[in-house]
Amino acid sequence: MAISINNVYQKVLAIANKEQRGYITPQEFNLFANQAQMDIFEQYFYDINQFNRIPGNHTEYSDMLTLLEEKTSIFKSQVGLNYNGTVFQNPQQQNLYRLGTVLYRGIELQRVDYAELLQISKSPLVRPTESQPVFYERADGLVVKPKTITSNVICTYVKKPAKVSWGYSVIGETALYDATKAQDFELHTSEENNLVLKILALAGIMLQDPGVYQIATAEDQKNIQQQKS
Repeated sequence: MAISINNVYQKVLAIANKEQRGYITPQEFNLFANQAQMDIFEQYFYDINQFNRIPGNHTEYSDMLTLLEEKTSIFKSQVGLNYNGTVFQNPQQQNLYRLGTVLYRGIELQRVDYAELLQISKSPLVRPTESQPVFYERADGLVVKPKTITSNVICTYVKKPAKVSWGYSVIGETALYDATKAQDFELHTSEENNLVLKILALAGIMLQDPGVYQIATAEDQKNIQQQKS
């Protein structure tokens, strides 16, 4: 279930306008909203990496990791790659955030860099075969070895969240919400308040209004304390 872009905007306006603290235009809001969404999105993967580094099996960390995996699950997908005669290309490349596993007929390809490929190609013992294929990434796609592989390659990947937009139509001189032109947040529904706070913080800096930023920071600290208690 998506987070309503209109709900977030209305909350942001309600706090920002409190005691006449200023107006955040739709254009400014959309800019801040996309930045806030990407900040939260990228934090998921940073946190997952940090938790995976913790030795041992701690229930507290395990629960946090499970929640993070749940929050990122919507962004994980799988797609067949297209071979252009030289490299395999992801038809979803423009939406790609992170490449996952590459498979050929159910066999996982080993990821190598170009120097490693040159090295292993010299030895008949470790040279890539269809039962032990490898790949390396180039700017234009994936080079898969052995070169006899020209089809049946798929990959898992993490896609970027869709760019959000508070869509509107101008009636008179007023911008009115238009759901047909809007794109909601794709983040986990539990992130709604976090989005509001991050957008307010960004708006406070951009508007050079420390009052807005202080409200956001105070609310953020209050939420943190409540979570700890």
